[in-house]
This record gives sequence, structure tokens and C-alpha cells, in this order.
Amino acid sequence: MARYTGPKTKIARKFGQAIFGDDKAFEKRNYPPGQHGNARRRGKKSEYSIQLMEKQKAKYTYGILEKQFRNMFKRATSAKGITGEVLLQSCESRLDNVVYRMGISPSRSGARQLVSHRHITVNGEKVNIPSYQLKAGDVVGVREKSKSLEAIQNSLSSSSNVFEWITWNTSTMEGTYVAVPARIQIPEQINEQLIVELYSK
Repeated sequence: MARYTGPKTKIARKFGQAIFGDDKAFEKRNYPPGQHGNARRRGKKSEYSIQLMEKQKAKYTYGILEKQFRNMFKRATSAKGITGEVLLQSCESRLDNVVYRMGISPSRSGARQLVSHRHITVNGEKVNIPSYQLKAGDVVGVREKSKSLEAIQNSLSSSSNVFEWITWNTSTMEGTYVAVPARIQIPEQINEQLIVELYSK
């Protein structure tokens, strides 16, 4: 299945959360999509359905396809630590996510595009792989020729993101991925234990 490129508000309404960031359309209609909207009665969801929804929410949030996500889960199960937390930390350590967190792009999809188009460097070297896993201490920056891009300038000027595990230098347009974030430092409202239960069946 290809990456979803349809209306983001529709997906946000499906999960009842603005998972793609600020969304005025979602605020107006923050109930599930459908002909009868908020008035529609919905039956009790099964345990499997709840677990599947949580996995889908995580995939849509980070823009990760099923095969990639499953491979990340497999790596998380063999790593030290709590599997669910390690999975989310891997999602947060992706280059496209860190570019988004640093405010270089206002969305993860935009950050993914910047990385793919070689506007981003890691430790001074151009990297065009959005899923590139950063390590603590890695320096992420905007390529010299790309620093004047209007999209990047506008995003940085309007960004108010502050994360303890990331530093950003406005003058050099570089930031440091200081450390892998602890679960409490990850703001996404995802119940990772439900995803672990789903994949463990």
C-alpha cells in the first residue's frame, strides 16, 4: 500500500485527534467522518479493533508504511528496554521526524520532502533517506544552498517547538539530536502497549 496522500482532516477525525498538527477543519468537526456524523451510533469495538486503530494512528502520525513499521517493531523486540517505548523512540529518531521537531518544516510530510530533496545534512554530509536513524550527538542542519528557501525560513520563524532532547542554533541553522527521548518527553498520544499486544498475537 502506498503512503496516504488524501485529506488529513478525514484521518484526524477517524482517530478523534489532530494527529497531523493544528487543524482548524478538525476543530470544527472533531467527530468521525460519515453521512450521519456525530449522531451515528457506533457499536462497542473489539479488542483487536482498538489495537489495530492504535497501530494505524502511529503509522499515520509518523508517516510510516506497514512493512517499515513491522520491521521497526521486530528491532524493538530484540533491543534492550520496554518494546513499546523502544518502538516510539525509533519513530522519534527518524531524520524526517527530527527535522520536523526542530521546526525546519511545519509537518512531517514536509520534512520528509526536504530530506528526500537533499536539503538536509547530518554531521555535515547530505542525507536523503527520511527513515535514517539518528544517534545521540548527531548534528542535523540545513544545507548551505538551501538556507534561503522561503519554506524553511517561514517554518523556522513561526516555530515554537522546544524539546529537551534537541538543541537548535538559529544563526547556523543546525541542531543537535542530544539524546534519545524518554517516553515522557514524547508528546504523541499513542498507547504503544496496544501495538505490542497486536503484533504479539
